[in-house]
Amino acid sequence: MPSKKKVAILYGGRSVEHGVSVNSARNIYEFIDKDLYEPLPIGISESGQWYLTQGVSKDITLGKPLGLILDTRNSGIILLASGDRIKMDIVFPVLHGTDGEDGSIQGMIKAIDLPMVGTGVLGSSLSMNKVVAKKMLKEHGVPVTKFLAYRYSDRSKISFESIVNKLGMPFMVKSASLGSSVGVSKVSRKSEFKKAIEDSFRYDNELIIEEFIQGREIECAILGNNPPQASNPGEIVISKNYEFYTFDAKYVDPEAVTIQVPAKLDKAVSQSIRKVSIKAYQALRCEDFARVDLFLTRRGKVYVNEINTIPGFTNSSMFPMMWKERGISFTELITKLITIAFERYHNNKRVERGFESNLKF
Repeated sequence: MPSKKKVAILYGGRSVEHGVSVNSARNIYEFIDKDLYEPLPIGISESGQWYLTQGVSKDITLGKPLGLILDTRNSGIILLASGDRIKMDIVFPVLHGTDGEDGSIQGMIKAIDLPMVGTGVLGSSLSMNKVVAKKMLKEHGVPVTKFLAYRYSDRSKISFESIVNKLGMPFMVKSASLGSSVGVSKVSRKSEFKKAIEDSFRYDNELIIEEFIQGREIECAILGNNPPQASNPGEIVISKNYEFYTFDAKYVDPEAVTIQVPAKLDKAVSQSIRKVSIKAYQALRCEDFARVDLFLTRRGKVYVNEINTIPGFTNSSMFPMMWKERGISFTELITKLITIAFERYHNNKRVERGFESNLKF
């Protein structure tokens, strides 16, 4: 009988979404097929230290401190206390936000030549930055909302009157490279403007200001590479107690939203959303899986809001729910993701890394 593949589940991290990551990883650890895989839970503390933990735990620093072996021929991790080496067959990053979803960790994993579940360096960095992502999507003919972008160094040039003139009222102010609605505000009057700007710059050195879209919150799950497949869209119906889909609405208040999977949509609209979602996924160089967030207006106009290259796997997360509706259980979904990642890794081995030349050195 073949030995089990060792799957390193990376979670936690130096991000405002640290807690969401812990909850997502806990589900992956619980539901991974343990007849096929041996999960290795590796927690990254909020200050950046790595630990081998007993299961997935919010108390990451109670685990065993780890170090990395930076050798592409013999990569892995070591227990710092004993020097024992632990081999990994594949890495499954479940790190949301900064240093986890922006290409940083993906670059390190690529450098030590380990298979990895999910989008690589380029797609992660493109998708994480809302400004770059919207420009790329617009370039590829994917519908996005009107937006303006500002760096922290240019904050004195941000004019409320100019924004209203270009985007109308209300409008949304967001940190450019965060998720889970952290650093996001809806501005409906001038008195809210300064606080919204300060809050977004608190978490990032760049912000994006977007026109507000009055419409339905639609999500679509994408799986695979050649070609990628789209789930039936789902809908998040937000309580009238919330002006938009806030962090608390997503993760704290169980009464904040009603989830409809599949969304109640005409067949033609549903198909249009699926096509637009795949187009966005490919435009931003996503790999293996992602969740596309969209708006649908009363007039039937579809806008792509953003792409999450490491969508949540919590009990309230839409990505696993949308595939469950298609008959794929949580355990089967994890197995598919690992299988797809191994296939992509081995297919990429065809690319030459050396070049013979007459250069002398």
